[in-house]
Parts: sequence; structure tokens; C-alpha cells
Amino acid sequence: MRRSQRRHRTVTAYWNDDTLVVLIPARMTRAEEKHWVAEMERKLQRSEPRRPASPKTSDEALLARCALLSGKYLAGTAVPASVRWVPPMRTRWASCTPVDATIRVSDRLRKVPPWVLDYVLVHELAHLREPGHDAAFWALVRRYPKTERAMGYLEGLSAAAGWGISTED
Repeated sequence: MRRSQRRHRTVTAYWNDDTLVVLIPARMTRAEEKHWVAEMERKLQRSEPRRPASPKTSDEALLARCALLSGKYLAGTAVPASVRWVPPMRTRWASCTPVDATIRVSDRLRKVPPWVLDYVLVHELAHLREPGHDAAFWALVRRYPKTERAMGYLEGLSAAAGWGISTED
């Protein structure tokens, strides 16, 4: 429940993972609040069924996904110390610092299909083994079967949104 002094008439609600967040005017009584929470929950469940928390919702889920992808495509040899979501990057989808084995993933990727996020994670995991973008690096990345398709998806997304983000970085 979030009360707002600036909100005067409207009540809105949305799911944040598995939590219902209801925004109401600060002046509402407890009885009105109770009514609107029930009403908004009913409406949201009817229009958009609550889904279990996506693997794309937490840093821990990203780290677990990286462990799975490393095992499947890189023989478990690329192990990041941390993987975390960061505010939208201006020129990249993600970045990796091999020295401290950290990976940062742009918030812009929270809404892409899972196979696209997997490509980005495999790309960054490959940097833990091969820091540059040489032939050895691309040989590792191309072990992921949807590499070309995901690169095309990201190029199209960037072009459509006017972000100018390249998949080669």
C-alpha cells in the first residue's frame, strides 16, 4: 500500500514479483483502502494472472542462470563472482570485468525473451575465459545455439528504440 499526497482521485495497482502494490490518495480512510485493495486485486487477477517470479527478477536468479549456462555451454569453466541488474546502460546490453569476475546486465533486458537473455549471459561468461572479441571468444559464444538469432533480436530492438546499442560489444 502506498499513499500519495499528490494523488487525488485515482487508484492504481500492479504486481511487483509476487507482491500486490496499490497506489491510493493519502486522504482515503482505512475502510476505503481495504475496499480498493480488494477491488484492485480482483481486477488484476482477472485481467493478468499473477505469474511466479521470473528468473529475470533478481540478481541471485541471474547468478544461478549463469551457473547453469556455464555448465551447459562452457563446461563449467566460467564462474562469475557476481551477476547483477544495473540501471539501463547507454551503449551496452551488459558488461563483464574479468579481473574480479563480475557481470552487470542492463535493466533493459528484463523484458526480452529468456533465450535472448541467455545469449547475453553466455556472451559475458565467455569474457571470463577470453577477455577480447577474438576468434577464440566467438567460438565459445557460438556454442549457444541461438547466438545469431539473439543478436538479430537485440539489433532490431536497439534500432526500433533508437538506442544505438551494438551486439558486437
